[in-house]
Amino acid sequence: MTANRLKRLAVGITGASGSIYGIRLIETLLDQAYEVHLVVSNAGWRVIKEELGWNVTDREGILNEKFGSRPGSLVYHPVNDIGASIASGSFLMDGMIIMPCSMGTLSAIAHGASDNLMARAADVMMKEGRSLVLVPRETPLHAIHLENMLKLSRLGVKMIPAMPAFYYHPKTMDDLINFLVGKVLDTLHIEHELFTRWGETT
Repeated sequence: MTANRLKRLAVGITGASGSIYGIRLIETLLDQAYEVHLVVSNAGWRVIKEELGWNVTDREGILNEKFGSRPGSLVYHPVNDIGASIASGSFLMDGMIIMPCSMGTLSAIAHGASDNLMARAADVMMKEGRSLVLVPRETPLHAIHLENMLKLSRLGVKMIPAMPAFYYHPKTMDDLINFLVGKVLDTLHIEHELFTRWGETT
């Protein structure tokens, strides 16, 4: 992608616990003037309601309330809109992040089951050779989970499990959230100042 083209990424939020990770990622990308194409699974909306207390009855309305004032642009796609722009490889994208990524979504991607927009958009990233980053959030993991992650990793998909670090001495929950979002941005070579790196002073 050329440097002067509008920066464009897809973000998926599934029904795994940790929806705040995806929300913080969207905030950070919009603050850097990205065009963010958002897909949230039905289970993802349920988790957002339960974990963050959002009223998700009017989904587009709540997204506009939470993100509308930021510099970038947010484009929301319903998960069953298989004809959305991001379902086609001809729609140019810099990549996609699914954060958090449920084991069900990870399995669908690993087996090419593009039966909704989330899985189809991820499949497009893979077939077009674009960046795909998954942030699995499950514990404990059984052999099928691990085999699916290994399969995708061998195909070039980046796996960033939702594992916090403590070497930078986090003081708040926000510190832990920002660390993981920052690791995702590092993978995509997107500059940020979300955490103090090893060897840097605070």
